[in-house]
Amino acid sequence: MSLLPDYLNIPPERLGEGTPVRVAAVGDAASVALHFAEALFQEMRENPRSTVIVPVGPVDQFPMLAERISRERLDCREVMLINMDEYLTDDDQWVDIGHPLSFRGYMNRKFYDLVDQGLAPLPENRVFPDPACPERMGDVIDTRGGVDTCYGGIGINGHVAFNEPPEPDELVSNDEFGALPTRILSLTRETKTINSHTVGGEISIIPDRAVTVGMKEILGAGRLRLYCNRPWQSAVIRRVLHGPVSATCPASFLRTHADASVTIADYVAQIPDIRLR
Repeated sequence: MSLLPDYLNIPPERLGEGTPVRVAAVGDAASVALHFAEALFQEMRENPRSTVIVPVGPVDQFPMLAERISRERLDCREVMLINMDEYLTDDDQWVDIGHPLSFRGYMNRKFYDLVDQGLAPLPENRVFPDPACPERMGDVIDTRGGVDTCYGGIGINGHVAFNEPPEPDELVSNDEFGALPTRILSLTRETKTINSHTVGGEISIIPDRAVTVGMKEILGAGRLRLYCNRPWQSAVIRRVLHGPVSATCPASFLRTHADASVTIADYVAQIPDIRLR
């Protein structure tokens, strides 16, 4: 009798089989970023007033997108980019924009500042969830007529944005979890640990608190497009696509969406290599 979940043995060519989710393995991490940038560019070109939710991670797509917009002179002033989340201080304020882990700072450095300013989204169309008024996100989205596409990544615990799974002693139904709005929350130990790979493993540097768009806003988007470029996601993507649809793995909810896809690196598609090393 195997001690491992059966879904870990699903081969690359069967990922997504039996689900409504489209799966594409596209090469290496750079290829994933290129596909991500291309999807954003095409959406902006087809709908100059598009409203999209975007993550900071994966990260490499934004400089590519900025270069393409400037090179092809695509007017994106009326496009609204809603970033999924941002780290907070212990008193639930945005971390300073100069903080090395600030998502707001990253978007400025790697996207907004790189785009020709006559083409870039207007300042009022560069939106982050506000810890002082999280409920405003719903009003912003309603004013725009809804979100066209939600782009995102998947965390090691299956989170999307910072929608963390409930703790073991929390009882949350799927309906309740899927209706969670933009809010402030504490990050799980799993998220802080995996995110510390960008700071040399110093977990204490990762903030404890964050503000995030909710599952309500994510699942309410017209299209859902997720991207995976980390080697450890080979097991996560199988849990998302072939484990239970459950709040314990938030990204599994994409299987309830009418238009969902995941784009992954070839090595993410491979069966996890489970051994000591």
